[in-house]
Amino acid sequence: MTPAALVATLGGIGRLRPAPGTWGSAVVLPLAWLGPLPCLVLAALLAVAGTWAVSRLPEATQDPGWVVVDEGAGQCLVLAALPALPGGLAGLGWVLLGFALFRLFDVLKPWPVSWADRRSGAAWVMLDDLLAGALGALAVLLLRSFA
Repeated sequence: MTPAALVATLGGIGRLRPAPGTWGSAVVLPLAWLGPLPCLVLAALLAVAGTWAVSRLPEATQDPGWVVVDEGAGQCLVLAALPALPGGLAGLGWVLLGFALFRLFDVLKPWPVSWADRRSGAAWVMLDDLLAGALGALAVLLLRSFA
């Protein structure tokens, strides 16, 4: 596997079946315990690395299912909306809710996610999931303000 394919599949996670996007989102969930800033930094790093990788894989510019680096980046944005989690299971409910919200926005593709999803190219492959992640983060922040 080429370096670009390794990045695009998050080390091969994108080859898992069924639902590779769900696997790509799930693999980053333990990072919630690092806190918001590391998750935000990782989202940015994955966005840059993913754009590079997809631009090197011409077959990936239409976002095939096996490209999951974009899901990892978007999910990290949602995790960045969570407070630093203490040890144990405290906060696990928020992590799972953030996961569900990201997958919901990624699958249903409300505007502006749908707008970005209709475009082709490496940056657009990444942007639709970053927008889904931003919507998920906003939803988590709103829900947390009522909790």
